[in-house]
Amino acid sequence: MKKPSWIISESDVAGYSPANHNGTVNRRLISRDTVGARHVEVLLGTIEKNQGALPHAHPGIEQICYLLSGSAIAEVEGERGEMRAGDCCYFPPDKQHTFTVTSNEPARLLVIYSPPYEENPDRVIR
Repeated sequence: MKKPSWIISESDVAGYSPANHNGTVNRRLISRDTVGARHVEVLLGTIEKNQGALPHAHPGIEQICYLLSGSAIAEVEGERGEMRAGDCCYFPPDKQHTFTVTSNEPARLLVIYSPPYEENPDRVIR
């Protein structure tokens, strides 16, 4: 059976290193380019130990991170929290946040943006 165009596999999309991140490879699974999504974007991220997102905010964009494997520390405007596989965090629009992997193995996480971030430099504040 041929796979429908609205089912996207990790291997279907190229990885890239996002701006303002270290040791990170993202794959944009659900987007305008992959399935025509206009109001949401889903990425699969792989982040190395002691690496991740440097301080930044997304104006008008909500962000959710679901940790599939590994562990990390998430921070929103100075408040820190430890995350383990199975945990989910929310980064509100316009709020400065960071995300740093603490596990020895690379962490894997799903990242959801609404509206889509699309790596647009106008949609990030450093």
